[in-house]
Amino acid sequence: MYGRSLPTLLLVPATADDIAELTALLGRPPRADFDVVVRTPAGRAAVIRNAPLLDDGTPMPTRYWLVDPDLVLAVSRLEGEGGVRAAEATVDADELAAAHASYTTERDADLPAAHRGPRPHGGVGGTRAGVKCLHAHYAYFLAGGDDPVGRWVSERLSGAGENDA
Repeated sequence: MYGRSLPTLLLVPATADDIAELTALLGRPPRADFDVVVRTPAGRAAVIRNAPLLDDGTPMPTRYWLVDPDLVLAVSRLEGEGGVRAAEATVDADELAAAHASYTTERDADLPAAHRGPRPHGGVGGTRAGVKCLHAHYAYFLAGGDDPVGRWVSERLSGAGENDA
């Protein structure tokens, strides 16, 4: 579906169209600043990178978020077929721990220097260990993160590795 070479990995501030699409997806305006880090071939947002804090200072643990409806549906199907357990059983635990640590470090580096309130917690998708959400792992992978679960999802979406699950 999406190979690592297809996405445009540029931090682009959200356009008015991006904000309108995300508002429609959420059913309300977004509560955090975000950049579009991966676009579909048609130019629509596929993955966004959220600020680590919402507009009221609430921590936002999910840094990368898959927003393309077609990709969300495809990954939801994988999850519905037991993909979270299958991915967790298949990927190397040390690689997964490293992905969580890298995600945390990158997100936390973007916290305002003067911030003294609650901080986001956990790694990919807000979890400290294991696999919580294939969507979050795939979003991080598409955005350039070295995420073994995101790679596992990519292989299944492309048809490779289908017999591994």
